[in-house]
Amino acid sequence: MNMGRITFFEERNFQGRSYDCTSDCNDMSSYLSRCQSCRVHSGCWIIYDCNNYMGSQCFMKRGEYSDFMQHFGMSDSIRSCRMIPMYRGNYRMRIYERESFGGQMHEMMDDCESIMDRYRMSSCMSCNVMEGHWLMYEQPHFRGKMMYMRPGEYRNFSMGGMSGMKFMSMKRIMDSWF
Repeated sequence: MNMGRITFFEERNFQGRSYDCTSDCNDMSSYLSRCQSCRVHSGCWIIYDCNNYMGSQCFMKRGEYSDFMQHFGMSDSIRSCRMIPMYRGNYRMRIYERESFGGQMHEMMDDCESIMDRYRMSSCMSCNVMEGHWLMYEQPHFRGKMMYMRPGEYRNFSMGGMSGMKFMSMKRIMDSWF
């Protein structure tokens, strides 16, 4: 079983009130008024700037993050978090050029720095994650906003009220990250 632990702090540099978390939390507002730093003791996590795992996302692995704004450009409004389960199986995902599984389709089993370079695909607007856990990025070379994908069908991508998002690079979340 994957045991993760993350501690959130109201102030930068691990100061102020803290909240220790060992599982998914859909609303941190009852524990902290804001969150400006954290320590990931174990596991990998996705943090969100809105309740109920909505809004902008940020991937966190073991380490100390003394200032969210400096490290990630995120504000103090970390409102929910999700622990990523450790996975040691195969990785497989089908990516599609258009929403609702339209346009070109390619099956991936490894990281891709640029779908334009590898597949001559202008963007990925839907996918079917069959195996593994993935991070998808809006720009090539794993840059820009990212979205966590676990097994399932994604007819379109929306985040923080933005719909029709497109992704240009994908990375597997490997067990070595834990």
